[in-house]
Amino acid sequence: MQFPENLRYTKEHEWVRVENDSIGVVGITDYAQSELGDIVYVELPQIGKQVKQLEPFGTIEAVKAVSDLFSPLSGEVIEVNEKLKDSPDLINKDPYGEGWIIKIKISDLSELDNLLSAEDYKKLIGK
Repeated sequence: MQFPENLRYTKEHEWVRVENDSIGVVGITDYAQSELGDIVYVELPQIGKQVKQLEPFGTIEAVKAVSDLFSPLSGEVIEVNEKLKDSPDLINKDPYGEGWIIKIKISDLSELDNLLSAEDYKKLIGK
């Protein structure tokens, strides 16, 4: 199971990678996709939607369960991963790469302080 050090994590199992000090790439963790099992559908938000830190922005559906997706940071959705519409299983195959879910224009970088480091996230899930 992977826990990339360059990411920040939520207690709800999302991750964010900050690019160019203003863009947050968001997905779910390797642990989350393994717990969900085969992912069959992802409800993606509209581009332009305002998201708030740790509030739901969509849902993810697996064979076993449906779960809310929570935004690690506040901001505006500027891109969604269109590939997930036809291939939601990309999240199972590559949760930190091809399986990203949304990109947001971050409104407040200081919110990163509210998120977990890779080490803290490992402790949270008992790894």
